[in-house]
Amino acid sequence: MKLVVFSAQPHDRQFLGAAFDDRGHSLVYIEAGLTSETAAAAHDADAICCFVNDDLGADSLKALHENGIRHILLRCAGFNNVDLAVAGQLGLTILRVPEYSPAAVAEHTLALILSLNRGIHRAWSRVREGDFRLAGLLGFDLSGKTVGIIGTGRIGQRVCRILKGFGCHVIACDRQPDEQLKTEGIEYVDLPTLLGESRIISLHCPLTLETRHLINRHSLTRTRKGVLLINTSRGALVDTQALVHGLKSGHVGGVALDVYEEETGLFFADHSMSVIKDDVFARLLTFPNVLITGHQGFFTEEALTNIAATTLKNMESIVLGQPDPACVVRA
Repeated sequence: MKLVVFSAQPHDRQFLGAAFDDRGHSLVYIEAGLTSETAAAAHDADAICCFVNDDLGADSLKALHENGIRHILLRCAGFNNVDLAVAGQLGLTILRVPEYSPAAVAEHTLALILSLNRGIHRAWSRVREGDFRLAGLLGFDLSGKTVGIIGTGRIGQRVCRILKGFGCHVIACDRQPDEQLKTEGIEYVDLPTLLGESRIISLHCPLTLETRHLINRHSLTRTRKGVLLINTSRGALVDTQALVHGLKSGHVGGVALDVYEEETGLFFADHSMSVIKDDVFARLLTFPNVLITGHQGFFTEEALTNIAATTLKNMESIVLGQPDPACVVRA
């Protein structure tokens, strides 16, 4: 079978290539992201493979269908970029990677918390300039602090347990509380309580119509002054304009983001020789208490190996006509 891989990066070639080697499939890598315009590149393929920022809206799906595509493999867990209603109407099969490495994202979350709190990113820049002053780098002990986790799926659970190991008082909010976490001392509370009591808030929920801009001007007013906000989940969980307002007012004490609501066309590319045209993102970069990484939470050897292996499994399940129900995406 022929698989066209959109938004292909060097690591995709490395890990997908290793997984698919000698399996009798043909892989074509396309650096461009999927759009209704680039969909024609897949006209003679049996399936396509997409990533988090590829456009799988109605126009793109229709263009794929017109080019003979019936199978879409997502090399990610999230599918908020897919118009599931249109996919269903067109009879498209969509398979995802439901779990690749919860540890990868959870550990990156802790790296962001520690770096933001202790100003590691600022200290690194200072020392390179020969500036060894400590002014402006004052942090606080995590031990004994209340940390709020919004969303306790596989990743959120890992974050809860790591933070418990730091001696934090961990509270959580989720529609479906995890009973095992409760036995481990994680306290479930409602969202207003979590917002009001947490010194640090970390987001680990999927992006849905209900959770879009979960963090907004109203919810930020309910947080304690100086709160640290961490987002390694989906960018649009946070209203960035509201976040900028909170930072300017001094109410928000610090922000660490691995995702951004308008990251498509920005992340996973080199813009070092050009002007960033997103004024909101550019404004974020001016704050000394903002730390941003370019959607790299998943980026570990283990995670990429698992993504490639599951993508291969999904590809071969198409041949057999027996897709894994756990990987099938439905409306």
